Amino acid sequence: MWPRTRLGQPTGYIMSITNDQRVATAAPQKPAFHPSMLLYDQRYRSITIQIFALFLLMLGAAWLIDNVVNNLRLLGRTFSFNFLWQSAGYDINQRPIEYDSTMTHGRAALVGFLNTIILAILGCALATVIGVIAGVLRLSKNWLVSRLVTFYVEIFRNIPTLIWILIFGAVMAESMPAPSAFRGDNASSSMIFDAIAVTNRGIYIPSIQFQTELGVLPIGPFAPSLNWILILAVIIAGIFANKQLIAHANRLQSETGIRPKTWWKSILLLLLPVGVILVALGAYLDYPELRGFNFTGGLHLRNSFLAMWLGLSLYTGAFIAEIVRGGILAVSKGQTEAAFALGLQPGKTMRLVILPQAMRVIVPPLISQYLNLTKNTSLGLAVGYMDLRSTLGGITINQTGRELEGMLLLMAVYLVISLTISGLMNVYNSRVKLKER
Repeated sequence: MWPRTRLGQPTGYIMSITNDQRVATAAPQKPAFHPSMLLYDQRYRSITIQIFALFLLMLGAAWLIDNVVNNLRLLGRTFSFNFLWQSAGYDINQRPIEYDSTMTHGRAALVGFLNTIILAILGCALATVIGVIAGVLRLSKNWLVSRLVTFYVEIFRNIPTLIWILIFGAVMAESMPAPSAFRGDNASSSMIFDAIAVTNRGIYIPSIQFQTELGVLPIGPFAPSLNWILILAVIIAGIFANKQLIAHANRLQSETGIRPKTWWKSILLLLLPVGVILVALGAYLDYPELRGFNFTGGLHLRNSFLAMWLGLSLYTGAFIAEIVRGGILAVSKGQTEAAFALGLQPGKTMRLVILPQAMRVIVPPLISQYLNLTKNTSLGLAVGYMDLRSTLGGITINQTGRELEGMLLLMAVYLVISLTISGLMNVYNSRVKLKER
């Protein structure tokens, strides 16, 4: 036997490689490029197919545009957006900015666009609140509560949106009292808290007015009030300061294990600055009053707006409820058991443990529901709500005969709105999704 060393190798066996014995391995050289490699080489084939598909798409688009231009020429028409600067000649019943019938079609389209944005934002907000509450309650152990929520979800999900909008519009117009019912000592109806009037023409609520006006800030076609700009800036600053306060409390809790009380500080940061600004500007409530045959003053929420808001929110909220329920069920039951073991109450367990984890599952399909609600605002034409579809895509096209230009603008605006919503929600989704280490 060969004697062995500590490394276990025979002492008589010597492993050595000299320079002459080394085999020099040269890197393989790439073959020269041949045009046939565009089809048979995997490195180039996918790029070739994509370029070819893009070329066909551009060729089809060029043919379509040329066909449209030739047909317009045969009809003696041109492709132009000059109609946007012509006088509109029609009124809009709900105007978030100044508008009258002597203004341009572009201004009318802007009013419709703002009506669409307002309805989409308020609808998404209310649908989210309804959906989260219904999704949580559907998992309730109370049999009656869970069945009632299930009834709501199944009823609203399986009936088209337009029917619900028409139902709410009919209820508001037919079952509510007329303004004349509020007149005199023998009035059959009365205002709620002497401030809110619910009529068949809509709901009248108090509005905020100011004794001191700071003026307006002209920004292109907009002229927002400096009072509201100041209030909005103070609110945003308060939210940012409150966020920093909560982050500081979280750091102290992680370092010391004791969380300082922040609720009263948050209230001061969020409400006190706004209250000071309102007092300084002399803010007061302008209550609606019955004068003649209708109410004046305050803020008028028309039946068309209310029907759209309630119909879209309740319909979309039913789908969001199912999304929330699925997200909650996707969280492991061990998370709930661990939270209970730490002494957390069921409400805090759902709010602090379950829902934050379920958001990773909820947000992606939630984006689709927001997009659907925003696009469904175009149904406002059925109840007389003057949104973008009713103004630019309706009356303006009928008056000017520019259906191609109007529809292209309409498609472009809805595309931009949808991409904006999708982008913002994707940013939020990237913040709540699970981070891999």
